Amino acid sequence: MSLITQLWLAIAVVMSMSLGGSLVVSTLSARHYLEQQLQVKNLDNATSLALSLSQMPKDPVTVELQVAAQFDAGHYRVIRLTSPTGEILVEREYAGVPTGAPEWFTRLIPITARPGIAQVQDGWHQYGTLTLESHKRYAYEALWTEMLQLLLWFGLGALATGGIGTVVIRHIIRPLDRVVEQAEAIGGRRFVTTPEPGTPEFRSVVRAMNTLSGRVRTMLADESRRLEQLRRQTQHDEMTGLVNRPQFMNLLDSALARDDSDATGILVIARIGDLATLNQRLGRHAVDRLLCELAQQFAVRVSQYPNWEAGRMNGSDFALLAPGCDDANELATSVARTLHEAIDALPSGRDISLPVAASGYSAGERRAHLLNRVDGALAAAEQSGARAIRVADASAAGPYADQQTRRDALTRSLERDGVRLVHFPVLTPDGTLLHDEAPVRLMLDGEWRPAGYFMPWAARVGLLPRFDAAVVQAALREIDATGVPLGINLSSDSLCDATFRGELFRLLKSHSDAAPKLWIEVPEYGAVGHLAEFRALCVALRPLGCKLGIEHAGSRFSHLSALHELGLDYIKIDAAMIRDIDKNPGNQAFLRGLCTVAHSIGVMAIAEGVGSDAEVSVLPGLGVDGFTGPAILAPSLSGAVTNH
Repeated sequence: MSLITQLWLAIAVVMSMSLGGSLVVSTLSARHYLEQQLQVKNLDNATSLALSLSQMPKDPVTVELQVAAQFDAGHYRVIRLTSPTGEILVEREYAGVPTGAPEWFTRLIPITARPGIAQVQDGWHQYGTLTLESHKRYAYEALWTEMLQLLLWFGLGALATGGIGTVVIRHIIRPLDRVVEQAEAIGGRRFVTTPEPGTPEFRSVVRAMNTLSGRVRTMLADESRRLEQLRRQTQHDEMTGLVNRPQFMNLLDSALARDDSDATGILVIARIGDLATLNQRLGRHAVDRLLCELAQQFAVRVSQYPNWEAGRMNGSDFALLAPGCDDANELATSVARTLHEAIDALPSGRDISLPVAASGYSAGERRAHLLNRVDGALAAAEQSGARAIRVADASAAGPYADQQTRRDALTRSLERDGVRLVHFPVLTPDGTLLHDEAPVRLMLDGEWRPAGYFMPWAARVGLLPRFDAAVVQAALREIDATGVPLGINLSSDSLCDATFRGELFRLLKSHSDAAPKLWIEVPEYGAVGHLAEFRALCVALRPLGCKLGIEHAGSRFSHLSALHELGLDYIKIDAAMIRDIDKNPGNQAFLRGLCTVAHSIGVMAIAEGVGSDAEVSVLPGLGVDGFTGPAILAPSLSGAVTNH
């Protein structure tokens, strides 16, 4: 029972008791007053009438007329004149129906007033005895009216008191609502803090929960820093701070396996010529300074693009992985110019050889083919000059000559054929289906093309929000039809598009039964780069029941510690962290810590890109709750394809 209801009940009880007591006292007091007034009136009127009769002739007609005139002029129940022997000489009695108050009221509260008695004289002799009694109906009417007025005032007082009490109670318990919300958030492992209220009793509770949330937040921040330190120790080059070769290769494999708007991109490699000779000529410290300066230039460029990565491949080679970039010539030229300017500023820097090579790549391309192509271009650059630039032909321009042609083709296909969803299972270690990943397919050039084929084009012509809306609609319809949970990803462009967010809310509300089975995920770099928009999306979608997660998580997980208050349901750990996890103790330690942090805030950890049985056997022991990838066999329902 709410406090407001309890308040109203208390007011009702108190007002009823007060009303009952006041009503009894007031009614009895009024009745006593009315009885006295009636008794005085009876006596006065009887005396006055007896005096008039004593002075008149005593013939029966005259006496009767006088009594009748008095009876008709006043409000009497009875006027009776009796002789000394008891004989009734004259009598007038009211014979009408009593009015003015309900009959039950007159029976409950009887008014008794003694009648007025006076003697009528005839000279020195007693003529008779006059008995006069006023009618009580007016007294009852006055008493009944007074009681009704008292009831009305008490009722209005109770309503006013209840209304004022409701407002006051709501004002008092407003901090309690925030306390309840905070308690529910903590129960859901979202450790939020709220301002301390002015009410002392509530303040102590809020202070205690804020302290708990603060300690958990500090613990998460400390654990995130420890994990970040461990990740840098195991995945980064000690001298330059860039990603080391094994991890860069994992990142490259993960990029080539992607099936979204960043499925295509560019790989750039820069090589310091004749590093051994430089060590002899300039000295170890000067060369170390050169390496750090080059690494700093790569780090600055990567910091401008959240999903780019830079690594040190070996002693002399540096690499830049640029997903989503489509102009290899421009990127290679820009990187070379930045690096050449940096080394020219160093002593003897103009004598240092630094050729640069680049090549684009496409979704599904083999790593060996890409590296051979870039190595060939780098060898050609070394033969062409100390600071030559070569771009390998990736032969991936596609059938469309320009962006407008691409846009028209994509729009036409989307409107004509819609999108198709394919299923890839996400399973728990015991084989239970969590959901099916549902990447999109589009009919282009007579074939159903994977997302990695057309999504990069859609990103460049600004159609990603429209495609994402079509995917959401298709997924909800399929869930309505089959009941199988589906997972879809949203692009960063859609995350920042207000029109798309409105369409997303509309679709989820119109498919309220299917929404709880929809798993929506955003790439890690998109959530980190657009933190405010992602937080707003989480807050808005939480009441609709759909599950929210982050995909490709790992390299920037330390930036996500502030998201524990958003109530995320899961994270999908990037395939670069999972690849060869059975052979990499450093990545195992990092993954175990990451899963521990995720579980501490109620977030499920799912591994992406699981490619071997050896990885499958190791992951559950590290705390992974589910996995997906080439090595995960689909249940009988998966692998189905649905047109929309």
